[in-house]
Amino acid sequence: MADTVLLMGLPNVGKSVIFNRLTGLNVHVANYVGTTVQLSSGRLRLDSRDFALVDVPGTYSLNASCEAEEVAVDILRCGTSRARSKTTGRGDGRGHDEASSDRPAAILFVVDATNLESSLYLLFQVLQYNIPVVVSLNRSDLSREKGYQIDAGRLSRELGVPVVPTVAVTGEGMGDLKTVLLQQAAASSGSSIQADSPVTWDRVEEVCLRVCTRVPHHSESRRARWGMMLTRPWPGLPLCGAIIGLVLLVVVGVGMGLRQFVLLPVFRTFLFPPLENLVNQTIPAGLLQNILIGEYGFLIKGIEWPFALVLPYIISFYIAMSVLEDSGYMPRLAVLLDGLFNRVGLKGSGIIPLMLGYGCAIPAILATRALQSKKERLIVTTMVCVAVPCISQTGAFIALLSARSIVVMLAVFLLGAVAMIAVAIVLNRFMPGNPPATLMEIPDLLIPQPDVLLKKVWVRIRLFVTDGALPMIIGVAIAASLYETGLMSALGELARPLVVSWLGLPTDAAVPLVLGILRRELAVLPLMEMDLTTLQLFVGAAVALFYVPCIAVIATLAREFNIRLAVMILIVTTVGAFLVGGIILRIGQLLM
Repeated sequence: MADTVLLMGLPNVGKSVIFNRLTGLNVHVANYVGTTVQLSSGRLRLDSRDFALVDVPGTYSLNASCEAEEVAVDILRCGTSRARSKTTGRGDGRGHDEASSDRPAAILFVVDATNLESSLYLLFQVLQYNIPVVVSLNRSDLSREKGYQIDAGRLSRELGVPVVPTVAVTGEGMGDLKTVLLQQAAASSGSSIQADSPVTWDRVEEVCLRVCTRVPHHSESRRARWGMMLTRPWPGLPLCGAIIGLVLLVVVGVGMGLRQFVLLPVFRTFLFPPLENLVNQTIPAGLLQNILIGEYGFLIKGIEWPFALVLPYIISFYIAMSVLEDSGYMPRLAVLLDGLFNRVGLKGSGIIPLMLGYGCAIPAILATRALQSKKERLIVTTMVCVAVPCISQTGAFIALLSARSIVVMLAVFLLGAVAMIAVAIVLNRFMPGNPPATLMEIPDLLIPQPDVLLKKVWVRIRLFVTDGALPMIIGVAIAASLYETGLMSALGELARPLVVSWLGLPTDAAVPLVLGILRRELAVLPLMEMDLTTLQLFVGAAVALFYVPCIAVIATLAREFNIRLAVMILIVTTVGAFLVGGIILRIGQLLM
């Protein structure tokens, strides 16, 4: 079993970039045993020796005041195979003799050179565990740009551990970091910091004064000026509108181009004809052949829907989102929108899980852990579940509506935005509590690095294939079986009063509502096979938008909160979807 190296540091110090550079694409994500805190781990090869690099959740201290800090303390004391029952105390530097044999071989601690004091406060606490440590003095270039010089050699002597200046986004210093890390992993002890020596801010400040000097007559950089402008109403709000418009243009334009001119022609010209010929030659005409290549053919729609219709928009969405994340714009967007969000009981930081929800509801729900009050978590979670379409569903909406009417497509997303605002206003009115003051660290603006972006997008696409495409293929197989066995017609008859009379849709539209429970986009894609009017398409899309979250989201709600909230979301979304769909139909009929 490979030895473990822990990657630690404050939140937003570049840990994930260093993690990706050291591990490549060999990454696994899992919850820490008995908690809701997720850990990323990957294979780290140093010379001829393999290690397991574990990305510990970013924290500001080891005082065990929240679940993430408790996990960090447990890992430091017991390793990744958590043994809470064998340990006592918290992050006080005592009880280290109780550590298990799974004790980390070394710690790679990432220090933010632009926020030295906060990083050193946490580092001093980590050093008390007497585990070999290597310090990555990251963002050294930004520190120099701001007019500060940090003496890495002096800092190393003060701490008693190696310090390697790095610039993670460009890869500067990563070779030296690997060399020093291998040396420290073979060491038998940690730093010279005493376990019983108190960690105080005065002590941290003394070290900072000795190792950091200010360059005289240094002027503010263009990067800093732009960073401030993006958080102010002018020109921040107009630029925000332009950036969001550009993101929408990239997602729709690039996705539609990949779909129309690359994937669909390739599949329909080179893949589907040979598949159909093979099935025709090997399987006699009848039920099985129809399930494979018929109206809802498993081998045709099971490939076309996830990989030709949805995947192009997933690629374009994650490219755009990764650029926003790696550039440092997301926290600035949160600050910019803070005043608006306060009116509905939220802080501006709530925009981050909401935008993540357009990728997938599950990471969006998990991201609400960073919000400071339970009221905020419940409001944002409900907004995501009720009216935020995941990227697969978004791709399905664009594929369904863009060819017929761009106006209708935009109307669906506008309807979702209005519904989110309404949900937030209602919950804020009836739930007790006020939003706390906004406290947020804003990282420097950065130019995203293409290699880092490509790795991030590739990992997310790979997750879509396993967590999104495979369940979608299973759903297509179910749809094909229902259609060819006649169960679809029977189901349509049962749902006729609701689907036909109330929503004005054909009886076959009952099947997408059943499949939508498995995957939300399956409530949309089958509508493409039906000869619907523009009004019917709008009604069907609106119902799919507000329809029940998929099974995985319901399970996440039950785990993160409780089963009562999961059931309540299930009822609200089901009733709301049919109610809104029927109202849209009648308004449309009146207008026409």
